Amino acid sequence: MLLQITIFVLGLIVLGWSADRFVYGASALARNIGVSPMMIGLTIVAMGSSAPEIVVSAIASANGNMNTAVGNALGSNITNIALVLGITALVKPLVVSSITLKREMPVLILITLIAMFFMFDGQLARHEGMILIGLFVFVLAGMAWLSLHVDKSDPLMAETAEEIPKDVNTGVAVLWIGVGLILLPLSAQFLVDSAVFIASHFGISDLVIGLTIIALGTSLPELATCIAGVRKGEDDLALGNIIGSNIFNLLAVLGMPGLIAPGLLEEGAYQRDMYVMLGLTLMLFLFSFDLKGRRQINRVEGFILVLSFLLYQYWLFG
Repeated sequence: MLLQITIFVLGLIVLGWSADRFVYGASALARNIGVSPMMIGLTIVAMGSSAPEIVVSAIASANGNMNTAVGNALGSNITNIALVLGITALVKPLVVSSITLKREMPVLILITLIAMFFMFDGQLARHEGMILIGLFVFVLAGMAWLSLHVDKSDPLMAETAEEIPKDVNTGVAVLWIGVGLILLPLSAQFLVDSAVFIASHFGISDLVIGLTIIALGTSLPELATCIAGVRKGEDDLALGNIIGSNIFNLLAVLGMPGLIAPGLLEEGAYQRDMYVMLGLTLMLFLFSFDLKGRRQINRVEGFILVLSFLLYQYWLFG
């Protein structure tokens, strides 16, 4: 058991590091060939933040653990909102001012409802997985289009440009892309195998292991990114990473088990977890969206989000 826990921890570390290196290389290469920083931020960087979840979901589905993949998708969204944004707001309240983010939040709610509709009958079918993956491609194209038409005064533009790697040799960028492409699936395989072993040993279901330990592990990079972002005053970028990650989780991460290993869901997924995810998504919308202008996710709201996460964990294991 100690060996499996060690493998799991090392798998998480390598998974997060290789995803970061892949995004670094892909962003640098895109900048070198003339892609705008805003397009890089809204596509490559946003997708890269969900890369660990996407790869873990694909590996788990291919191994026949589709409920682990589903739990990873739902659990990552729950963790991103309740724990990551909650802790970030406790460190420093987030100011929401970007028009771009106000466009993305309704999209997140719509996609959440679509995903819930697909799960409502207690299963994920292959055609539903195909629809989710198709929507993933459509959203990526939409974000690329949005990057070309965003208001130049949008604070997200300056924040994004600041984060894109500069003066990176193209050969070095390609090298990091290769490292990411090799280590991402390799570390994910070790991670999933060890997680399944640990879950079986303690009598935990595939769904719950995906909802908790895997979701928490794959969301830790977002926590570090958000805290670093708000400390530098890049509130919109921090919040945008979470919204983008959650959109991609529901489309690409949840789409994988439907596409690769369609089948029946554990009851908790469609009787409990998807409603928790919806409730937290609506809570995020209420906390950060204000028709009258600027809005903060303040420390009190951050505390409510973290408390919600802790109560949810108690519900799962209590």
